[in-house]
Amino acid sequence: MWPLLLCSILALAIILERFWTLRSKRVAPKALLSDVMARLRDDRMTLDYIRTMQAQSGLSFIFASGLLNSKHGRRAMKESIQEAANHVIHELERFMSTLGTIAAIAPLLGLLGTVVGMIKVFNVLMEEGAGNTQLLAGGISEALLTTAAGLAVAIPALVFHRYFSRRIDELVVNMEQQSTKLIDVLNADGGND
Repeated sequence: MWPLLLCSILALAIILERFWTLRSKRVAPKALLSDVMARLRDDRMTLDYIRTMQAQSGLSFIFASGLLNSKHGRRAMKESIQEAANHVIHELERFMSTLGTIAAIAPLLGLLGTVVGMIKVFNVLMEEGAGNTQLLAGGISEALLTTAAGLAVAIPALVFHRYFSRRIDELVVNMEQQSTKLIDVLNADGGND
């Protein structure tokens, strides 16, 4: 039961952290593209503003990378945006493999508890015979509790792992679309590849 308790605490911490980290306004603020477009249109885009963008959100980090390389042509800009996007995606997927591992091993830990409980039941049967039902019930109860605890940890962990994976996919698609718009605007004159 102790490993299952540790898994449940770790899963809860990851779930709370992912809810906080994967908020849209933290990863891909809706007004960012229009703000960048307005600054470009009004010729208010400065190097200082681009540098401050790098620390604001995942999408602003990607935009800043593209803006810093926009003078080198469309291909260089796309490559820098792709590199920045890979970094952002890596950050978005942080702890997801741990959450998936917890979802996978929790039922196995429950099963291990079941096996240990059944071994105790058979040891009681060998030593005491089938007449002592209290001792038998204790071993069976332990077996059932660990199975239930393993499933109680695994099911929410799996549900949230799937939810967060889908959320990450949605954020990535959104960031790709906005990055493509930025590239198109900056290279609207049919810029050089």
